Amino acid sequence: MTTHRIITGDSRNLSGIPDGSVQLIVTSPPYPMVEMWDDLFSAQDPDIGRALVDGDGVRAFGLMHSVLAGVWRECRRVLCDSGFACINIGDATRTVNGNFRLYSNHTEIIRSLEGLGFITLPDILWRKQSNSPNKFMGSGMYPAGAYVTYEHEYILVFRKGGKRTFSGREKLLRQKSAYFWEERNIWFSDLWEDIKGVAQLLDRPGAERERSAAFPFEIPYRLVNMYSAERDTVLDPFAGLGTTSLACMAANRNSVCIEKDAGLAEIAVNRLLTSPEALNMIIDSRLERHMAFIGGLPEEKRAACYINKPHGFPVKTRQETAIKIDRVAAIKSLGGAVICEYE
Repeated sequence: MTTHRIITGDSRNLSGIPDGSVQLIVTSPPYPMVEMWDDLFSAQDPDIGRALVDGDGVRAFGLMHSVLAGVWRECRRVLCDSGFACINIGDATRTVNGNFRLYSNHTEIIRSLEGLGFITLPDILWRKQSNSPNKFMGSGMYPAGAYVTYEHEYILVFRKGGKRTFSGREKLLRQKSAYFWEERNIWFSDLWEDIKGVAQLLDRPGAERERSAAFPFEIPYRLVNMYSAERDTVLDPFAGLGTTSLACMAANRNSVCIEKDAGLAEIAVNRLLTSPEALNMIIDSRLERHMAFIGGLPEEKRAACYINKPHGFPVKTRQETAIKIDRVAAIKSLGGAVICEYE
């Protein structure tokens, strides 16, 4: 059984979450200097709005990251020693006071988290390709008149302290939570090109903004499997539509997510109360992809495979023999949380 909570609140104050109680943070914060977030940042610090009106983009940018820095400080407190933080962020391009420039959000977040003592690990580039023929920025075909089009975002990876160690029951859960050999080769690549963005418009009442800014399910699902073990607790301080919690439900992890927009938080809770079949389709698809991979191996390589004991199918390495991926049996609301039970 896992527990999932969507809490309405400001992530600069996570007083309801005990110190060191979270093993992984997966989130995508508001992107400073992306126009849709101006009002949100300005509401938290009116100096940001004044800087934008004055045409001082650099000052507004710095103040926006100061707002986020308050969240990162709380994240450090609730994250356990050796825990990971994975942050999906895109850089911004914008014209302020007649000057077009890049605002490097990923650089500022790295600087902020390293200032808190986090260790920066190799990051992932998520390539979000545009199919528009007019996707370039600038005045046309003449030299020095156009700008490079940004079609990628970053997934920054940090660790608080040294390498995590496992013993006793935790070691058994880690072995059960292993990923497949072919998944490792895709997931731990520094370039993710196979994940498409999701629709952003919110067509449901109750939310304060028009766009959800949600990331695709596959991003938190991969990260949760890569950097946590079964029964760990995952935090998303910018919950949005609750996609991180859905990924945790499918991966047999606990989650706690914070969302400032009360209307959006309500939508997220309702989204978690999905049918078990919806999550089981994701789980079954993962198992089917593995069997297709094994089936595509040459006969001599299939013969060299090990046997996974819980599922009874072949796997490439000995470390995969204890993997057990549980299907969802029931999802229910209880005491302000969403409870997920497994077969």
